[in-house]
Amino acid sequence: MSPIPILETDRLILRPPCIGDWPAFLKTMSAQRSCYMGGPFEVDAAWGIFCHGLAQWMLMGHGALTIENRQSSECLGQVEINSGPLFPEDELGWVLHQEAEGYGYAYEAAKALKYWAFTERKLDTLVSYIDPPNLRSCALAERLGAKLDTAAAKQDLEDLVYRHSSTL
Repeated sequence: MSPIPILETDRLILRPPCIGDWPAFLKTMSAQRSCYMGGPFEVDAAWGIFCHGLAQWMLMGHGALTIENRQSSECLGQVEINSGPLFPEDELGWVLHQEAEGYGYAYEAAKALKYWAFTERKLDTLVSYIDPPNLRSCALAERLGAKLDTAAAKQDLEDLVYRHSSTL
């Protein structure tokens, strides 16, 4: 198994999550804004999701990375590749803390992780499972070059599935 990577962009450092990221993660996952991901979540469920992102590195060779502002060292959210029995295909996902939205951080982080997944992990494809009312995530998936795939298996029956091609 390879170590968890640290990826860098002009403005961000994508690094392994640490316990110091937990309070902001819990705040986001217990807020109404997590409704597109099945939330709001109680503490125990949010903790399980937080740990899931780390455990996937050991089990699958990919998982969650904390999005950190390079200049301020502030934790902005997470970007991740999810897989396993809860996901029909490898999923590129993202979650930003409310105060970090609107600055292009999710795009920058997801683009970097997508590039890593295709070049380092040699994945052929990724999908993003998105709740239809989550228009901002739909727009982000499209900005990342993903196309709606109506034939793809879904994580939840209502999901839209956006497919990311390995063509960079």
